[in-house]
Order: sequence, then C-alpha cells, then structure tokens
Amino acid sequence: MKLDLSCPTCGSDDIMKNGTTRRGKQNHKCRDCGRQFVEDPQWKPKDKDIIALVNLLLLEKIPLAGIVKTVGVSASWLQNYVNKYYQACRAASRSSAKSQREADGSNG
Repeated sequence: MKLDLSCPTCGSDDIMKNGTTRRGKQNHKCRDCGRQFVEDPQWKPKDKDIIALVNLLLLEKIPLAGIVKTVGVSASWLQNYVNKYYQACRAASRSSAKSQREADGSNG
C-alpha cells in the first residue's frame, strides 16, 4: 500500500506503516533512512520568534501565567524552559566568577 507521505528527514516517499504511538497515532517508518515519524505530530519545536518573545517577556518580569496566556505555550513547557535557562545562566556566572578569581590570583 502506497502512502502519500514523504520522510521529513530525507524526503523519500518509500514509507511504510510502523504500528501506533502511545497516544494512538499511526506511526510511519522511512525505508530509505529508517526515520520513524507520525503524519501530524502533536509536538513541534517552538519557532525562534516564540523563543525570542518569551525571553523578552521574561526580561520584562512578566508573570509566567501571563506569558502562557499571551504567547500560547503550555505552562509545563515554559517552566522547563525557565529552569534550563536559569541553570545555564547560573553555570555561566560560576565559570566567569572562577576565571575572575584565577585572574586576580586569589584562592577563594
């Protein structure tokens, strides 16, 4: 049975059905590159414009609930994003403080 799909990775139209996902959607597999995918995924990466808007609103100290309503992202995604962003900033701050101490010649 020929499906009217193409692989999102290699563009091949040699696709076969490959069971279902946990959520009940039809899973497909590319015979050329082996990539598994669903036709209309629920999860899609956030656009760079959305990320930039979220960063701007975070810098403006807008509450997370307000960002969720305004931008249209889920609360769990936003909380995970903020946590990862905070950890990255904290790590960068620690490494720059350590390099500053080493440059100053102090031990602590």
